[in-house]
Amino acid sequence: MITIKEAITKKELTDYIKFPFSLYKDNEFWVPPIIADELETFDKTKNPAFENAEAYFYIAYKGNEIVGRVAAIINWSEVNDQQKKKVRFGWFDTINDIEVTKALLEKVYELGRKNNLEHVEGPMGFSNLDKVGVLTEGFDQLGTMITWYNHPYYATHFEQLGFVPEKEYLENKFPFKNVKLEYFDKAQELIKRRYQLKSLNFKKTKDVMPYVDKMFDLFNASYASLSSFVAISDTQKEYFKKKYISFINPEYIKFVEDKDGRLVAFAIVMPSFSKALQKANGKLFPFGFYHLLNARKNSKEVTFYLIGVHPEYQNKGVHAIIFKEYHTTFTEKGIETCIRTPELADNHAIHLLWKNFDPVIYCRRKTFRKEL
Repeated sequence: MITIKEAITKKELTDYIKFPFSLYKDNEFWVPPIIADELETFDKTKNPAFENAEAYFYIAYKGNEIVGRVAAIINWSEVNDQQKKKVRFGWFDTINDIEVTKALLEKVYELGRKNNLEHVEGPMGFSNLDKVGVLTEGFDQLGTMITWYNHPYYATHFEQLGFVPEKEYLENKFPFKNVKLEYFDKAQELIKRRYQLKSLNFKKTKDVMPYVDKMFDLFNASYASLSSFVAISDTQKEYFKKKYISFINPEYIKFVEDKDGRLVAFAIVMPSFSKALQKANGKLFPFGFYHLLNARKNSKEVTFYLIGVHPEYQNKGVHAIIFKEYHTTFTEKGIETCIRTPELADNHAIHLLWKNFDPVIYCRRKTFRKEL
């Protein structure tokens, strides 16, 4: 018999978070989160996503054994401002038992119907800065800290329960040696002169901070046309600034300004923390911090987390300025591999940015949709 219980207390939420640790215990490709970090994400008093969203966390049991979990989410900005009558689900994990999947998703349907919503989509988080999609190809590839890993049967369960693919995301990587300076060096100098632009580089985090609000404003502007985009609020800007920016290598943050000091492009790259997170195994103490800091300093793999260009400057080659700056930084750091975060398969503009580097698609993931 399958029992579904809502996780409310810290103990219950910790059990919810720890379930994948047992599900993927011997899996060499799963990258565990930091447990304390996940708890903060689910804390309504700490995560500003709850200003415009509500979420409920459910655990499936067989007897006393946890066999699955899911988060049922409504992003009210999406529902009210964009008129997308959607209930989301995320942080989904289950044993290979479709009855468990069915029981968990029934809780998502209940939330949607209760609020007169029209369809369900997932896996996805609260916003565009959260993880997205169920893995459909690349099960033998090491995950990243910004993606969910899952068993192949997840997508099969969704399809058997009447879900259809909604969006597809691609993950690519390429060796840094594929990045030739001649692809963009002359172009970026020409673009700088033509549009009176300059690049900004940083050595210290404190020098980055005055630009972060502008960066999030630019993020909102540059991504506004993408499907399911929900703008980042001022409170969320402060939250992400404190939580993430201080941990990103300042030299991996690049900005481009116009002659009036307006930010027109940005990019954030992170060193790969995957192996460090596997060693930490969900805990910062006693050695988790050491592994993460070591990766921050010495990782030879980097992940392109975000890149954005103001709509006025899109299709004008401004990305060449950013690539030139990263080429210099990566050469100094001895970077060997560049990884790209999940990008919508139909976002052809972003794919064109990387074409000269001969990227290889190594993972695919999808969100699935079902009408209520």
